[in-house]
Amino acid sequence: MDYKYSISEDELQEMKNFFANRDFAEAIEGVKKCLEDIDRVPLNIAVTGESGSGKSTFINVLRGVGDEEEGSAKTGVVETTKVPTSYFHPYHRNVRYWDLPGIGTPGFKATDYLKLVNFDQYDFFLIITTERFKECHILLAQAIKAMGKKFYFLRSKIDSVLNGYRRGKTRNYEEEDVLKEIREDCIKGLRAGGIQSPQVFLLSCLEPEKYDFYLVQKTIEEDLPRQKRHVFLLSQPNFFQQALDQKRRTFALQIWKWSIVSVMNITTWSGANTTSVVPYLSANGDLTLMVNVLEEYKKAFGLDTRSLQLLADTFGKDLEDLRSVMRSPAASQEITQQLVYHHIKGQGVTDMGRIVTACVSQCFPKISMLASGGVAFGTTFWILRSFLQDMAEDATRVLSKALETSD
Repeated sequence: MDYKYSISEDELQEMKNFFANRDFAEAIEGVKKCLEDIDRVPLNIAVTGESGSGKSTFINVLRGVGDEEEGSAKTGVVETTKVPTSYFHPYHRNVRYWDLPGIGTPGFKATDYLKLVNFDQYDFFLIITTERFKECHILLAQAIKAMGKKFYFLRSKIDSVLNGYRRGKTRNYEEEDVLKEIREDCIKGLRAGGIQSPQVFLLSCLEPEKYDFYLVQKTIEEDLPRQKRHVFLLSQPNFFQQALDQKRRTFALQIWKWSIVSVMNITTWSGANTTSVVPYLSANGDLTLMVNVLEEYKKAFGLDTRSLQLLADTFGKDLEDLRSVMRSPAASQEITQQLVYHHIKGQGVTDMGRIVTACVSQCFPKISMLASGGVAFGTTFWILRSFLQDMAEDATRVLSKALETSD
């Protein structure tokens, strides 16, 4: 038996904390609500800057949408946004990116601008420039801070700056030195304008795998309240191994909740004319739920056809080359109840379910109150954990293939 899919001490402790001092039925409803809230919590991200700063392109990269794709933020060399325009994430409809009108016009007043764009509806602001930060950026940041919200300074199109150095300096050119010089120059200007302890992130939308793209993602994630952190993380593009690892860990901590909800579906469907294709599991209840969860894994890891094609286009790879390194049936095929059934058939699923259940029961006796003496809980847990592990490994292989350079 492979024990790597068993439940961890952190998960056991979270279960005990959740069920402590609660009626069992009340706790079950609490688990359901917790999962529902994750999918419903709204996240509104404001992106602002001067005309031509690359706001729209940046939004498209974050959403995993091509500039020419239907529903993409409109890009151009002149300001195309006159009013705040929202763009939903294609897979997480509670996440919206807002392309705000350009700043820096004559007579710009930050407080009037924030009223114009409905300041209160945004969780945080991303302030983008392609050059040095100017007075308009500083005034806006100060007004945002005075109103009690977070902002982040982004210096975009770094690839163009570095290309200019390469062409202009044939000797004594060190990329890290140039990046340090740009960052320090930005910070110096912001401090002179009255911004205390500014942090500047250097980005390129044409080379999102480089520079500070992951750092700004991680910083924002850590700054967000817990209920919004989860949906922000899962909505981020998969250009970094660290992001893939964090998504896997986040999903893993939800498995015990999904397992309980899944098992309760057996009771919901009891008495109905249903046939279980897997011992202790209901085809109409928990297998359907598992299919939905696996679809979420697949999209979050960027293993669906649409995401793979965009990744291939971003890094100049062939779609089939990326697909060739995928091993998990759930990643390479349509996810159906039949696929789940064939995956677990003959793999000792019931034995693994009993192992997980026994492990949980030692610290959490209430698990025996679940359907089928809790074995269904362990079985569902093992199935979801094994699929998660397989798809996370596929995502790592796909990313490595995308970033692979030719000799």
